[in-house]
Amino acid sequence: MEPLYSRAGDLSQMLDTARSLIREDALGLRGRSLLSMADLTAAQLEGILQVAAAMEAARKARTHVLRWDYPKSIALIFEKPSLRTRATFELGMQMMGGLTVVLGPQEIGLGTRESIPDAARNLERWFDTVMARVFRHNTLEELHAHAGIPIINGLSDREHPCQVLADLYTIQRKKGRLNGIRAAWVGDGYNMAHSLMLGCALAGVELHAACPEGYMPHAEIVEQAQQLAAAANKPGTIIVGHDPVAAVRDADVVLTDVWTSMGQEEERSRRMAAFRSYQVNAELLAHAKPDAIVLHCLPAHRGEEITDDVLDGPHSVVFDEAENRLYAQQALLALVLGP
Repeated sequence: MEPLYSRAGDLSQMLDTARSLIREDALGLRGRSLLSMADLTAAQLEGILQVAAAMEAARKARTHVLRWDYPKSIALIFEKPSLRTRATFELGMQMMGGLTVVLGPQEIGLGTRESIPDAARNLERWFDTVMARVFRHNTLEELHAHAGIPIINGLSDREHPCQVLADLYTIQRKKGRLNGIRAAWVGDGYNMAHSLMLGCALAGVELHAACPEGYMPHAEIVEQAQQLAAAANKPGTIIVGHDPVAAVRDADVVLTDVWTSMGQEEERSRRMAAFRSYQVNAELLAHAKPDAIVLHCLPAHRGEEITDDVLDGPHSVVFDEAENRLYAQQALLALVLGP
């Protein structure tokens, strides 16, 4: 990606500003959970992305925005397999001098081996925060209700806020702004679409989502996103429909994800039929702006929701997007945990 700064003085100022935001809790995020993008204000989102830029610049300059003398700690709970979420949370925490403990289903068994409230009361005695990647969003809400430490949503059936922080940061880095950008979502109206709608509403991004009948986003989240867009006093609007060509037309950014997520395998044949006309391919991408970028949170099912020529082509920024998970999550952790 293009350089974030041109002179040593620019880097120094960028790092000092980020450190001040963290030290002074200027965004009011310290000790806060992130279960939904709607837990953030527009100003908080903007601040997280500002700190993310400093995290990226610091890594590339081989220095630190933040390094804890006495290490903060995080429990990483995984009910689902993970590459990007585990790697970026674990690496990001360790780069700041933190400690990580990974807990899979065999170790913790939330709600089966041990009740969620009991697990939460244990975790809060040992850790400064918990990141949980779960099947049911209610699991996160129960952890939040019974643990006196911040809970971060690493993926649930309702939302994927950390991915959307990285997506918005990627768009900002590639397009130089968020406010007034036109984005298109093509595919399932599930967790990624939910967080993306809410995040775009806060950022002033105009989002057009195209989803098949029966796979539309939850109506209450669409309404919430539209209300956030209005309250943020930015030109972004949230429009949901069924036509992928209409959604992609004149888009600056095109986003998609797999048609069949973990836990939905028994629905695969039905989903393949429903989503067949929602593939992001060269024909569909031709309706976007000539300099449009394509995002996919990965892993991709090549030849299904996206073709090889698009995923590997000049419009694709998916591996920058994956890298940016590291910076966005480091920023969130630093602001939530403090200096």
